[in-house]
Amino acid sequence: MSTDALTIRHHTVPALGTGESPVWHAGQQALYFVDIVAPALFRIDPETDTLRRWDMPSAIGSFGFCADDRMIVALRTGVHLFDRHTGSLEFVVDPEPDIPGNRLNDGKVGPDGCFWVGSMDDRPTKEPVAGLFRIAPDGSCLRILDDLVISNGLAWSPDGQTLYHSDTRQRFLQAFNVAADGVVSNRRVLRTFVNDDGRPDGGATDAEGCYWSAGPSAGCLNRIAPDGTLLQRMDLPVEAPTMPCFGGPDLKTLFVTSMTSNRSGTVQPGTLISFPVEVPGLAVGVFG
Repeated sequence: MSTDALTIRHHTVPALGTGESPVWHAGQQALYFVDIVAPALFRIDPETDTLRRWDMPSAIGSFGFCADDRMIVALRTGVHLFDRHTGSLEFVVDPEPDIPGNRLNDGKVGPDGCFWVGSMDDRPTKEPVAGLFRIAPDGSCLRILDDLVISNGLAWSPDGQTLYHSDTRQRFLQAFNVAADGVVSNRRVLRTFVNDDGRPDGGATDAEGCYWSAGPSAGCLNRIAPDGTLLQRMDLPVEAPTMPCFGGPDLKTLFVTSMTSNRSGTVQPGTLISFPVEVPGLAVGVFG
């Protein structure tokens, strides 16, 4: 299915190297997102496209909102608390201080109030040396998964008891049962992908429990049932979509970031688009 029948809005944003991690702030009715390579954090009012930018000292893979109005950000130098009013950063933890070739990538605050964040091998070799971590409000860090290349696609089922996770380079989407203490079990691979399917990048779940996966290798979004069945493919007017996010007053607007691509032979900068959907998404967690 294409998006020809949908009202696609192309938001006015700077050319993004790697647009990622869109997160809806319900209280502000605003969308925050990052450009990993800029590196910068952005806030946009989707009604007016008014933009605010905060430059970061190193690559920013992802972030979440905190209960005290700060943000938790995943930088190359580790996880920090960021005060967007003062610009100050407070170091929390570096999950992998002994693996300098890795950097933190996709992350999201879960229903448990913890920041879940994965790493990736940032070297050209791209080996399975990355992991997935759960950062608790007290700063403790629990290693959840090993043997990853590019950790991605974090999302939870509506009841918070199923964790979805992907590895973009290893091309699989998997699910786990997740306990209150963060321990995961009952791993099952829901789906494997080839490039033409759209290798799994960022993800989000809707109120029906379906998982939306951005496929930058094919310019599409895939809506996948909890058992891994492909329900819908949406071809997008951006070459390399990186992550979907539900927003708007009723969580029925889907925002999608993208990264710079030359897949068609012409360089297309990363950007931000949005369009209405019928099934609403889920509210994001708050750290702490």
